[in-house]
Amino acid sequence: MSSKISSYGQSTVVWTDGSLPKETYEFLDSKSFSIVVKNFLEHLREYESKYLNVFQPGMSLEEQHKQLIDLFKKLYYISKDEILGENQHFNHILSDEYLMHQLIEEFYNFWRRHDRYIICSSNEEIGLDRRPYRTFRDTISHINHLVRKTYRDMCENLTGDSPRVYRQVASGFQVGVIAIKKEFGFLKKYENVGGIPIIRQVLLYPPLILDPPINTRTGQFVKVESNPLEGIDFDSGEWLCYPAKVGDLTIHIYFHNKFISLGCSLSNLFELADNNDLQNKPDAIYAFGVAENSLDRFGASTVFYDDEDNNLLVAAVPRDDCFGYFGYLKKMVLTLHNITMMKRGRLPIHGAMVNITLNSGVSANIVIVGDTGAGKSESLEAFRVLGEKHIRDMTIIFDDMGSLEITEGGEVLAYGSEIGAFVRLDDLQPGFAFGNIDRAIIMSPQKINARAVLPITTLTEVLKGYPVDYFLYANNYEEIDEKHTFLEMFKSPQDAIKVFRDGIVMSKGTTTSTGLVQTYFANIFGPPQYRILHDKIAEKYFDKLFKTGVFVGQLRTRLGISGFESKGPQSAAEALFKAITKRG
Repeated sequence: MSSKISSYGQSTVVWTDGSLPKETYEFLDSKSFSIVVKNFLEHLREYESKYLNVFQPGMSLEEQHKQLIDLFKKLYYISKDEILGENQHFNHILSDEYLMHQLIEEFYNFWRRHDRYIICSSNEEIGLDRRPYRTFRDTISHINHLVRKTYRDMCENLTGDSPRVYRQVASGFQVGVIAIKKEFGFLKKYENVGGIPIIRQVLLYPPLILDPPINTRTGQFVKVESNPLEGIDFDSGEWLCYPAKVGDLTIHIYFHNKFISLGCSLSNLFELADNNDLQNKPDAIYAFGVAENSLDRFGASTVFYDDEDNNLLVAAVPRDDCFGYFGYLKKMVLTLHNITMMKRGRLPIHGAMVNITLNSGVSANIVIVGDTGAGKSESLEAFRVLGEKHIRDMTIIFDDMGSLEITEGGEVLAYGSEIGAFVRLDDLQPGFAFGNIDRAIIMSPQKINARAVLPITTLTEVLKGYPVDYFLYANNYEEIDEKHTFLEMFKSPQDAIKVFRDGIVMSKGTTTSTGLVQTYFANIFGPPQYRILHDKIAEKYFDKLFKTGVFVGQLRTRLGISGFESKGPQSAAEALFKAITKRG
């Protein structure tokens, strides 16, 4: 049996070659269990806990550690009275049955308060990824059962009583990963990431409730003139690679175990690349969590490099708590996506898109463009609520980032990039998050900008290519009056480009910006760094949108106006619904 355990703040990570304890005695004898017990005792000592009173005064940490493990081993098999009858060494620690019972409960809760991950990693020949169900069944499911059984049996042997209510919580691990060590060797220049295990399967026990170090993002991603991965050493035992399908791109996202909770959350946002995708060079590489000082030479921390010689985008962010927010992971990936799309002649879109079919049979494909907090996703959520009465079918194409393409026939098609959404809990309709909680990863629920990562669509829909009928800017800051309607059509490409280029939005606190701000095309993720290229593409696409009869305008969501956080998007959705009905 080969395994190791590491802790990173509130995250505990166990690496194994697939062989884990099958019986309780193996579990209690394991090095991993010993480490957890020691960490628990150090925690009690740090807070001078009353539970330390179970030990004789003056005992060292090592003595407490040894006695507690010895007691646990015995208490699993035999009763308290039998233990005391065999060995007086335990007289003091078992003298207060209630306090000892509370210590066991606290130890169980101490373990469960951690975010718990198990990585089943091997070389490609062993083939854990070719029998994933068996691997997960023999590891995660079994360990969950083993931990619960050990806890319950120890409590029953201590108290001589059985619980009246059983709670089948995920006591072992919340997330399981199968990762293979495969040398792709696509470029010698990037051999330093070549030995990092590649994730092939993920098992989640949702809902996962995570509390990352921070819950807002700030600044832009900076283009630099040299490769940020040069000279960096990657310990393959501390890194994983999530090969993500971002639209039709394959991006290798490498993340350090310190950020494993964020890295594994990618499975609710991006489809995992298949084996065929892994045979080819990726379109981009992102190292999330490099050594803290390794990027100092750039004078910036969130950087990317355009390796034109190898037709590869390369990005990196340091291993610092101030970047421990899912937005730094997601948005850099989408920046790399957007830059690649521009190089292919597509127009990147920071927005949301939905295909709806009304009960009357009228169908429409709607793109709503806007910066974070503008109300694009919230307006689509309002459409979902309307759907009970008016909409036969509703398919989300993308929730945050997509791209437009002009076909050879002159039609404008839209494509997505993600299969999931990273949404603010405050901006969802009441009950929506809870109705989907069985699939959700919830982040910082007790803080401003609480978020959920939810799967919402499929890669098939993302890549299908939908013609655009409505192309709207989400205006979240203007009130409604006679001159400012919910839905306004622009008269010319020039009028439209001005509003989209200004990108005015009332910030909702999802970044460190507040108040009324301007963002070039509501999209800091690629367009500003390639502004000349983007301007040329934008003019071409807006001209084509007008020539092909697409409704180009703005939708006033009022999401940024106090008191209209829910009512604003609802009213905007109703106005759009009426327009679509008339259009039919």
